[in-house]
Amino acid sequence: MTARGIGLVARQEIRTRLRTGRWKVLLGAWFLIVNGLGLLFRLALEAGETSSYGEPGIPMFGGVLLGVLVLILLVTPALSGQSINGDRERGTLATLQVTRLTPGEIALGKLAAAWGTGLVALLLTLPSLLLPVVEGAIGVGRALVVLVVTALLMGVVCAVSQAWSALLARSVTSILMSYLTVFALLAGTPLLFALATPMTAERHDDGDVYYSEEHTERIWWMLAPNPVVVLADAAPRLHGKRITVGDQVITRSPSDDPLGELSRGVRDVREGDDGFEDGSSKGGAVWPWGLAFDLALAAGAVAITATRLRTPLYKVPKGVRVA
Repeated sequence: MTARGIGLVARQEIRTRLRTGRWKVLLGAWFLIVNGLGLLFRLALEAGETSSYGEPGIPMFGGVLLGVLVLILLVTPALSGQSINGDRERGTLATLQVTRLTPGEIALGKLAAAWGTGLVALLLTLPSLLLPVVEGAIGVGRALVVLVVTALLMGVVCAVSQAWSALLARSVTSILMSYLTVFALLAGTPLLFALATPMTAERHDDGDVYYSEEHTERIWWMLAPNPVVVLADAAPRLHGKRITVGDQVITRSPSDDPLGELSRGVRDVREGDDGFEDGSSKGGAVWPWGLAFDLALAAGAVAITATRLRTPLYKVPKGVRVA
């Protein structure tokens, strides 16, 4: 497997996508919708109470970034959800398979093309994301970290969608399964956590007092693969403000930072009932475990795709063309 072979497949895939002629309209519509919504969100923050006690750039950056992440993950399955079975249905996949290109080169080349298209869509959202950076409300380092994490999560969904495309014969079915996978990561993980939390409760009877104690530190890992959790927890913390109360100096984190609030909440879940002390979270980071799981999922998906592209093909799905 060589970089030249991967690049060759990627360039061919991108040329095929460009021939459709609709990509300019779609990217233009994406640019206007996302940045238009970001601008409206900024105007709403400036007109609301946020502008009276804090910088509107902090909640704007977190809110727009979370919205972009969800939208990107919803669009991504359409980029690679039919990259394998779509070519097989059109009879063009065999043209690649009979060349000297290895299954790994074909799989990674198609993945690079889909991922690259998604990165272009991410770049088009930069005007609304970088406005708080230009104003000085958000540091360059924090913006760079969250953009890299967003790009990696996009690549994970591209790889999983492509694996479904290689496993299933029909493109409609593979795209549907790709969206179900995204739904499972975004909504399924918190739902599973909410259902499992009561099962961790321990009941205590101290004479006249009867209470139950939930041990979320036992099931925090259920939330770790969630892309929103990974992104929020990976974002570097903003510097808190020091407030003097009597003889004590308390460091208070910005209350209008959506990423920070999510990160503190998830770390408190990992720590359990001991996660609060002087208003600060003492729990360990969750994002390394979640990102490692997502990347392992992507690596397994690429391996499955490469396996399904091996030739000779001894069993052909019913109704599927070979060439």
